[in-house]
Amino acid sequence: MIEGRTRTGALLALTLLIAAAPGCATKKVQRIARVAVTTAKVEQRDMPFALSATGNVEAIRTASVGSQVGGVVTRLSFHEGDFVRAGQVLIQVDPRPFREALDQALGALARDRALAQAAQNEVQRSRVLHEQNVLSQSEWDQKVSDALSTAATVRADSAAANNARLNLDYSSIRAPITGRTGRLMVHLGDYVKASTSDPLVTIIQPHPIRVAFQIPEREVPLLQRYRGQNPRITVLPDSGRAPLQGKLVFVDNAIDPGTGTLLVKGEFPNQDGRLVPGQFVDVRLVLFVAPRAIVVPSQAVSNGQQGSYVYVVNPDSTVTPRTIEVERTVDQMAVVTRGLSPGEPVVTDGQMRLSPGAKILIRKAGGKG
Repeated sequence: MIEGRTRTGALLALTLLIAAAPGCATKKVQRIARVAVTTAKVEQRDMPFALSATGNVEAIRTASVGSQVGGVVTRLSFHEGDFVRAGQVLIQVDPRPFREALDQALGALARDRALAQAAQNEVQRSRVLHEQNVLSQSEWDQKVSDALSTAATVRADSAAANNARLNLDYSSIRAPITGRTGRLMVHLGDYVKASTSDPLVTIIQPHPIRVAFQIPEREVPLLQRYRGQNPRITVLPDSGRAPLQGKLVFVDNAIDPGTGTLLVKGEFPNQDGRLVPGQFVDVRLVLFVAPRAIVVPSQAVSNGQQGSYVYVVNPDSTVTPRTIEVERTVDQMAVVTRGLSPGEPVVTDGQMRLSPGAKILIRKAGGKG
């Protein structure tokens, strides 16, 4: 009887032990569960303060080349897209009519100079006769008038010769500036008109070059404050290459009331021709550089009811939320003015699964821990 009760008690105890075992195992698993996260250390570095905008590239000098005389094109001395020098002959208009006009003008000038010289000599001879009362006053006046008239004719002929010489020179159309040519709008044998507004070719100066952009009215006081410190400008014309460095060269004298922005321009050497007029680029106007700033990756910063905070990793692999003060964000880095020290590890990914005191498992970025 007693032996039966003992067996019954042993079976009951074993049953209770088996039933309690899963609960104990579950509690044990919950105690050792860790949250997989990635981390980064708080850094101290020099951080630029920059204003960002979208800019438009524009040439400093542009020349629309036309013809000042009419005629048939007999020679083209360049190809579209060539780099040309100031004074270089680009297009030749048939010079023969202008050369003949110059020869005619020079002939008339020589003839009238001879007549003017003869009239002047006649005045010199007649002066003596007039003083001796041999020549009447009316005859003397006529001699002087003839000399003055022929001298005026010589001046008119000289102006006509100069104009003919100028037209002959204009028949050789030259580059007014040094730069790169664009699309050519004329061909051999074409007749070009004189002094039309339609350009035969356009030349732009590719370097140096400027980038124009606008900054909002609210940021104008910052620009005025740091303008004397020679702020620099960087542009990113394409990905995968180093940004271009330029200097601030122009600030407009008034804010556009329609857009509430201020026009600003930067100048770049552009020796490699990466910037092309009309191109849109991302611009950063770096007003100053803050030395030894405290920074963390911007993805480490979360926002709550108490403001911005990060999860700081403790030596025992637990995390503690810490309130911080963020001044600004630059290139995916948050500049922190209060709450962190250099070298402290902070969580950059996995914060949504964390709570104060949670255990973590640090994994490598892009991989597993």
